[in-house]
Amino acid sequence: MKIVNPATEEVVADVELADAAEVDRAVERARAAYATWREVSPGDRARLLRAFARQVEEHAEELAQLEIANAGHTVGNARWEAGNVRDVLHFYAGAPERNHGKQIPVPGGIDLTFQEPLGVVGVIVPWNFPMVIMMWGVAPALAAGNTVIVKPAEWTPLTALRLAELALAAGLPEGVLQVLPGAGEVAGARLVDHPAIAKIVFTGSTEVGKQIAAKAAGQVKRVTLELGGKSANIVFADADLAKAAASAPMAVFDNSGQDCCARSRILVERSVYPEFLERLTRAVQELKVGDPRDPDTALGPLISAEHRERVASFVSEPHFQGDCPAGPGFWFPATVLTGTEDRAYREEVFGPVVSVVPFDGEAAAITIANDTPYGLSGSIWTRDVGRALRVARAVEAGNLSVNSHSSVRYWTPFGGFKQSGLGRELGPDALAAFTETKNVFIASE
Repeated sequence: MKIVNPATEEVVADVELADAAEVDRAVERARAAYATWREVSPGDRARLLRAFARQVEEHAEELAQLEIANAGHTVGNARWEAGNVRDVLHFYAGAPERNHGKQIPVPGGIDLTFQEPLGVVGVIVPWNFPMVIMMWGVAPALAAGNTVIVKPAEWTPLTALRLAELALAAGLPEGVLQVLPGAGEVAGARLVDHPAIAKIVFTGSTEVGKQIAAKAAGQVKRVTLELGGKSANIVFADADLAKAAASAPMAVFDNSGQDCCARSRILVERSVYPEFLERLTRAVQELKVGDPRDPDTALGPLISAEHRERVASFVSEPHFQGDCPAGPGFWFPATVLTGTEDRAYREEVFGPVVSVVPFDGEAAAITIANDTPYGLSGSIWTRDVGRALRVARAVEAGNLSVNSHSSVRYWTPFGGFKQSGLGRELGPDALAAFTETKNVFIASE
């Protein structure tokens, strides 16, 4: 596989793709490593994860530069992402010693629960946030005592491969964390089908997530699925319009809109719709699309020429469209739409395209926000605390922000309602997703 820099279209690496036989060999290595990794004492497992985090910190700039070259991320985003990988490892390094069971009162003895690791876990990673989403699955799985095989996206394997090297440098035993670049239809499918894989963690499209869930069901294989989104940014008339409009563009266009959390539908109360649209357009005009290495760049390229064509197919009559570079690179301008009849209003574009529509009243805003098969994230802008609470409880989404757009922190749970996925990543919830509860009764007579 030739790995291409999406900003220059230059080949930056050649990576050999694993076939099904190599997946089988990796599973055998992981099974052998699991027998000893699960027995590593909690304190020692924690120390190894902290050592891994230190390796990431020492190589943070290298990882960031790899992500810039491989995925086209802006330098600010890429450095934040390397820091997030470090922080997630540090957070879950605290988990092995806190993977507590319970003592439950029962007559005739004592009853104990244990949180047992699952075994070998497969983590299938998307191309939009390669190293960040990889570690969201890897860190809690390792902390719980599982071994892990990562299948990165074909287009963006470089940071995953480097992280596997850093894990070995930190002292993690061979076979505990493996990275296998490969095609989804080959390596990914074999991970899902393999009977010795206890769980699949998948982030990607809802369509593929459904296929994985159906295959996993045949083996009652555990899954965590983080899938698509079509999130709403709801702006009420009493909101701080200046702040809401200024912050709205990057709530959609961050990572060039290649984000399942993108607030790609902006719902604005009708009485302030014209003012908000004018403010938003000015804010979008100020966004710089260009060289990801330039600190002033807000939007880098899309991941590929194929994806750029897909994004372009959603746009016909934009209300506003910004500028982007000519020449090499998979560029697409920040785009504002105002219709409700086009595909972009209902489907996940996964690019820098936002639809802005008016609504009349709180009930209508909730109805429109929930009129989607997805339910991942969203934002609510209002000065009315009661309204903020009512709307937050009524909107069918797993991650909501009030008067902000922040919904992903490594110490709080992340995941979606409806067809946006199953299960939760990050925070304290994730550890339980990589263990089974075992109940043991010990008679006192």
